[in-house]
Amino acid sequence: MTKVLRIINRFNLGGPTYNVAYLTKYMSSDYETLLVGGAKDDSEESSDFILKNLALKPLIIEEMLREINIINDYIAYKKLKKIIQEFKPDIVHTHASKAGVLGRLAAASCGVPVIIHTFHGHVFHSYFGKLKTEFYKKIERFLARKSTAIIALSERQKDELVNLHRICNVKKVHVIPLGFDLSKFQENIETKRDTFRKKYNIDDDEIVISIIGRLVPVKNHALFLEALKKVSEQTTKKIRGFIIGDGEFRQEIEMRAKELEIPFIDGTKTNEKALLTFTSWIKEIDIALAGSDIIALTSFNEGTPVSLIEAQAANKPIISTKVGGIENVVLVHQTALLSENNQVEQFAENLLKLIEDDALRLSMSQKGWHHVKEKFHYTRLVSDMEKLYSKLLQKHY
Repeated sequence: MTKVLRIINRFNLGGPTYNVAYLTKYMSSDYETLLVGGAKDDSEESSDFILKNLALKPLIIEEMLREINIINDYIAYKKLKKIIQEFKPDIVHTHASKAGVLGRLAAASCGVPVIIHTFHGHVFHSYFGKLKTEFYKKIERFLARKSTAIIALSERQKDELVNLHRICNVKKVHVIPLGFDLSKFQENIETKRDTFRKKYNIDDDEIVISIIGRLVPVKNHALFLEALKKVSEQTTKKIRGFIIGDGEFRQEIEMRAKELEIPFIDGTKTNEKALLTFTSWIKEIDIALAGSDIIALTSFNEGTPVSLIEAQAANKPIISTKVGGIENVVLVHQTALLSENNQVEQFAENLLKLIEDDALRLSMSQKGWHHVKEKFHYTRLVSDMEKLYSKLLQKHY
């Protein structure tokens, strides 16, 4: 039996957690997987329910935290080495940045036969300044040399890793998109829609535009606010904006809303009508999507955004910036309208078009499920990963 040690930064709500959970649960009996993760960041919603629903009990390394800390990182590294020495994996597969650094260093130190890293996005632009970004690139280039294979989530991400940022040779990179159980987004849609809209006091003729994700600078919620303000002054329709998620940038986003004179409420405390509602995290995202009419994304940088995969599974049209792997996730002009990065006028124009044109909104909503139901299903993810594991192991042994 092949032993796989799977390591992830932390189990926050998002694509990486679903990815490691499905791979741990559903790989064939030829593989024995031990799942290890770091401690949850206080600013993020826990995804423990994802693991519990799949009856998974990972090992938690409390010192493997989001922030760089020499003492904690060294302790986490030593703990990972101990786990490797005891478990004796044939494959160490790391997911996301911190786990990728500590896990690959530990695996290389212990002589693990196959070392794989998945980039769930990257920090090579829109996160840090030039010097810090170049420092991180040098680290990733060094770690790539210790890796048997690198996994990108999209062809666009692969191109960025190989040609733009020059992290590794093209022969080392394999594209394996994320996979999910998307069936819930097609179940009880009307009931879920009623639940969401009653909770937030939304009238039948109000069009809801929702943006889903962490409230952090790279997500560029300012673009969403500025576009919402422009559209609210031009549209003939009744609209409501919803910011679903939370994070350390919440106060700054609220301040920007005040500067733009956008009336807003905290949806966890009241359901009074306002142009903008902050809902904080919503675990039953299928209910939120059912209750929404348009899904927005405004990020400066993205890998494979889960919110857009789920939006299409729920048959919701998308308005997004054209960054990262988004063009590999959506069907441009069929399920999504894309604008250039941080272009307020273009983003607002696309949003207004979707709001005003009922036929266009309906047409785009009808194509999403058929696009994602197989391409992003977890069975395809598991199959692709098993094939890669087998190929890499055959080369080694």
